[in-house]
Amino acid sequence: MSEGHRSVRMGIDVGGTYTKCVALDNLTHKIIGKNEVKTTHDDPRGVAAGVVASFRNCLAENDIAPEDVVFVAHSTTQATNAFIEGDVAFVGIVGVAGGGLEGLLAKRQLNLGDIMLDEEVGRKIPVTSTFIKKKQLTDATIDAALDELVGAGSEVIVASMAFGVDSMAEEQRIQERVQARDLPVTMASDITKLYGLTRRTRTAAMNAAILPKMMATANATESSVREAGVTVPLMIMRGDGGVMEISEMRKRPILTALSGPAASVMGSLMYLRASNAIYFEVGGTTTNIGVIKNGRPGVDYANIGGHDTYISSLDVRILGCAGGSMVRISDSDVIDVGPRSAHIAGCEYACFTPEEEIVDPQIVMLSPKEGDPNDYVAIKLSNGKMVCFTNTDAANVLGLVDEKYFAHGNVASARKAMQPVADRLGITVEELATKILDKDYEKVKACIDALAEKYQLDAEAMRLVGCGGGAASLVPYCAEKMGLQYSIPENAEVISSIGVALAMVRDVVERVMPNPMQDDIRAIKQEAVDQAISSGADPDTVEVHIDIDSTTGKVTAIATGSTEVKTTDLQKEVDEPEALELATEDFGKRVSDIGLLDKTGHFFVFQGQKKEQRPVRVVDKKGFIRVQVSNAVVSRTTVAAYKDEVERLWEEASVFTADSVMRPDYFICVGPRVCDYSAINLEQLELMMGLDLDDRDPDEEVIVICEKNDLL
Repeated sequence: MSEGHRSVRMGIDVGGTYTKCVALDNLTHKIIGKNEVKTTHDDPRGVAAGVVASFRNCLAENDIAPEDVVFVAHSTTQATNAFIEGDVAFVGIVGVAGGGLEGLLAKRQLNLGDIMLDEEVGRKIPVTSTFIKKKQLTDATIDAALDELVGAGSEVIVASMAFGVDSMAEEQRIQERVQARDLPVTMASDITKLYGLTRRTRTAAMNAAILPKMMATANATESSVREAGVTVPLMIMRGDGGVMEISEMRKRPILTALSGPAASVMGSLMYLRASNAIYFEVGGTTTNIGVIKNGRPGVDYANIGGHDTYISSLDVRILGCAGGSMVRISDSDVIDVGPRSAHIAGCEYACFTPEEEIVDPQIVMLSPKEGDPNDYVAIKLSNGKMVCFTNTDAANVLGLVDEKYFAHGNVASARKAMQPVADRLGITVEELATKILDKDYEKVKACIDALAEKYQLDAEAMRLVGCGGGAASLVPYCAEKMGLQYSIPENAEVISSIGVALAMVRDVVERVMPNPMQDDIRAIKQEAVDQAISSGADPDTVEVHIDIDSTTGKVTAIATGSTEVKTTDLQKEVDEPEALELATEDFGKRVSDIGLLDKTGHFFVFQGQKKEQRPVRVVDKKGFIRVQVSNAVVSRTTVAAYKDEVERLWEEASVFTADSVMRPDYFICVGPRVCDYSAINLEQLELMMGLDLDDRDPDEEVIVICEKNDLL
């Protein structure tokens, strides 16, 4: 029996070792229950078997009726694994271009050749190509080209035309002829609308290569969920942190690559109220590190198998040091930590081994995998068992792992296992533990510094959020060394599943528009809305963020929306004292004279003093930091007068030097939204603002925040 027909959101995250399902109450977002099973890499149905098993278990164990489920989504490692393992189909490309020099250049760009995924072992996507001149494109020439490609072994087809982003008719014609043969097909213009024929075609070919496998998995997963009695659409996590309906995934499976790290970042963002943070997900083998700034995760194009693509994914750096990383030593020092982990070597962690078993520990040097160096250290016990001491052991020895954390273990066991190595190196066990974590710290700090520079993070306001089962093995040590605040929240070990359960539908449209006009921006905005709706978003919930890159002429429209008409509140509302406390913590210790500058029905605006600068934080009623700027001017005005105020601040806040000028960025709080804008000229700036503001009531009040981009 279900409890009064509650509304339940289900999120399933497929990890390297475990597949974890979490059920959340749709109204309060509190955890109802969770279940985990071993990830089913070797099952005939692949990881889909584990997804379905954890889902069904979670329903049964928590008395959740199928009709109570209003949202179900899962992340998947299958796309990423397909590239890593070479589980890909033979791709045939039908290329099209005009005549003359354009045709000659395009023919060369369309002839990709095999796409290498791993040079060392020769793993690749086999690719063959054929070419048709645009004027000669008929059903007969298309059929002849397909006969040629299929005869060469092609299992899936890509249609790609030079300047196909401007006219999709030719690619669509090829697609229709391929579908008549019941073959999988990808249109390059379906994957991206950006120019760059080689990169666009390569991205489409990589998408096509995993189509057959991904479609089979999608069908198996969807039919199993339907058999369980759940009728809402099955959603799949994308690598950029959104979800899409499984029907969309059947067309663009490459969008799911890197969806595992995306799930954990979105869990931090949505569930933990992390508005500005460096995010860690520490597993057993790898640590994923990403950025959340002003409530948005950092996004970049994915590099898959060493190839740049046009697939947007969360900008997550993956380090080969984590909770279970093995230690590498010489006769005199610790050489490195990782990338191999204890489970790869078939060893248990010392701190999770009963102390009474740690008898007569002997050092054994080994290669966890064939071809690895033989300087990884393990410990053989008198009972024949092999154990390793890892980052988790080192952190426990140094007293950094509180009992409440998933990584907490037996300190005495860890010390006993580490003692022989400490003796060999002529140091104490504590010094050995410190050396181990220092090796990790070097890698982590380099990664954090690079992300902080790329995303212009305020170093003093930066904080670390640790999730994953191994979070306490790395995050406290690194935070202390860097002088940063950190938190490891409750349910950190299932944060990825929570991220999947709470994810929004997301879609991205990109175009190159050197001089976009308002009609151009309006058109791309509508296209993004339409794509989000086709991916499963309710039309009434879709919002679009526009970004214009003035240096490249690229216009990006990011649409997000909910699968439900009524979007639920994530947290209870905060009052002014609570909002002040959150802002003060985010400002950091060097900001003084913090006070409420302005507020609306949806936001609190706080400003402080730091030397000559006036930093600003905007906190929404749910406690999210929506704006975090180090120096700004804040002004309240109306929709009717906002352009005058923007123009006044444009000159006042610009910074001039002998050879350059730094123009300000803007945030506008209007209704429940914070819109952000960056442009190199005032005309472009007002064009984007007009799309958001010109159709609103002229007397409606708005808050304009003008950020001074000071030259350092």
